[in-house]
Amino acid sequence: MKRSVIALTLVLLAAGCTTADNTTAAEGENPQLTIKIGSSQPETQPNYYCGMQLLKERLESQQGLNLTLDLFPNSQLGPDAERFASVQSGDIDIDLQGGSAMSTAFPKIGVLDAAYAFNDIDHFFKWIDQNGKDFFAEFNTATDTTIVDAWYFGMRTFTATKPIKTPADLSGLKIRFPNTPQFLANAEALGATAVAIAVEELYLALQQGVAQGQENPVTATHAQKFDEILKVASLNNHQVGAHYVVVSDKTLDKMSQAQKDALFKAVHDIRAENRKCVDEETEKVLDGWRGDSSRTVVEIDQVDRDAFISKAEAYFNSHYTGENLELYKNIRASA
Repeated sequence: MKRSVIALTLVLLAAGCTTADNTTAAEGENPQLTIKIGSSQPETQPNYYCGMQLLKERLESQQGLNLTLDLFPNSQLGPDAERFASVQSGDIDIDLQGGSAMSTAFPKIGVLDAAYAFNDIDHFFKWIDQNGKDFFAEFNTATDTTIVDAWYFGMRTFTATKPIKTPADLSGLKIRFPNTPQFLANAEALGATAVAIAVEELYLALQQGVAQGQENPVTATHAQKFDEILKVASLNNHQVGAHYVVVSDKTLDKMSQAQKDALFKAVHDIRAENRKCVDEETEKVLDGWRGDSSRTVVEIDQVDRDAFISKAEAYFNSHYTGENLELYKNIRASA
């Protein structure tokens, strides 16, 4: 745990200090390592080409660092929960994971995915930068994995067969939510009828009418081609989508201090570039939708976000108990 807390301090403070650590590498040596990185995102999504690929380019370009990164996007290494278990075992070195998928190992991280817990991405990163060191150290103790930082995935929003402006508009609609306790709680908090379907099966489910809508960031909806079927997007922005860059502690044990410092610095530096990339791609997709007469985009100012927020807060203030409730209230109070 000491190693991970030190590394997290390096990232969150963006400092260039050196630290002491016990690794299998000899002092001053960089062992030749091949790092396996997994994600559920396809190559067409920003967190691949403005995230994973950037990390590969920056680490492999450093002379003498001796790191090779093999990228496995698009769930090639399995669905989220299976991949996280593989990170814990050391079979996967690094993965991009949502909080809900990791909440079976550390339940509190699921709270960060609660609908309307964060007002927006600025609120999310402000909380991470102020609270992340202690929170991630606790996560590390529970999971034997280390969260380096978070990359922006996009605001999760609805695409469906009809406009969704108020919670009442969700009545009778079968909306796909990921099959995790937190996402299913989000559905209940918002007043939706949840259909739990793996993302790999969602396109067919939408084609067959098993689901009449889904919630995802705009870039993910477009990259996964769900917008080929669903023609109405409602920008209710009910959840900050984030991918945590999580590393196996078994992998960190193999790395020299110089390799770890380079990895943590690169992940942290990419955060701002990744966010800009996600924002630009989101606007590009939305402009395409807005210019298509066959589509409807319900803009943010046309959505009764106050009604959604009030409904979600009332639900979660009674749904959560103990440490989870304390964490939820802390996040809301930090807005």
